[in-house]
Amino acid sequence: MRLLLVEDSERLARLVVEAFQRESYAVDPVTKLDSATGALEAAKYDAIILDLGLPDGDGLHFLRQLRQSSNAVPVLILSARERLEDRLAGLNAGADDYLAKPFAMAELLARVRALLRRPPSILPNRYTHGNLAMDEATQEVEVDGARLDLPRREKAVLRLLIRQPGRLVLRTAIDNAVFGFDSEVGGNALEVYIHRLRKRLLSAKADVTIRTEKGMGYSLVKVNGNG
Repeated sequence: MRLLLVEDSERLARLVVEAFQRESYAVDPVTKLDSATGALEAAKYDAIILDLGLPDGDGLHFLRQLRQSSNAVPVLILSARERLEDRLAGLNAGADDYLAKPFAMAELLARVRALLRRPPSILPNRYTHGNLAMDEATQEVEVDGARLDLPRREKAVLRLLIRQPGRLVLRTAIDNAVFGFDSEVGGNALEVYIHRLRKRLLSAKADVTIRTEKGMGYSLVKVNGNG
């Protein structure tokens, strides 16, 4: 999952990014609305966390423009404006949720997870392929019902692949979603994570593996099979 964080407080942004990265999300933090617009043009996001009082404008105006352009990406407003009329204004402008500062990080995480579960017809609660399963809400991975513990980024790679079992997922899409704009990673980092993930699946006796489509990307396929 990839999130766009629009927040001009560097300290708060860092705390939010770290919290979501621990939960295997990729987060692109920006401090201005024009940077947010540029990010939306460059990448597809699963949700936006939006502050309102920003150096180059009001987040509500940005949100209204977003909805007027028929962009339905889930938006959670995170703002120090805590009055009832402020919350109503945010929701009426097109926000899906509103959380006032100060806030508990656990609540922010839970609210974003809730947004990402909507609608269930589009985003299932559980993905499976062969004897491999991944719970979208808890992010737990199982092989034949037995839990498989994975490091954060390997889990993020697996999430992208298991959501489209048997289908090619472009390398650029995985790079963008897992590492984000600001992560400092080497040029072969993705290959390293793919290699480790393959070994873990094999050790756990999963009946699926990761196929490399040279120069293009990767797909999660049945062992000795096509799907």
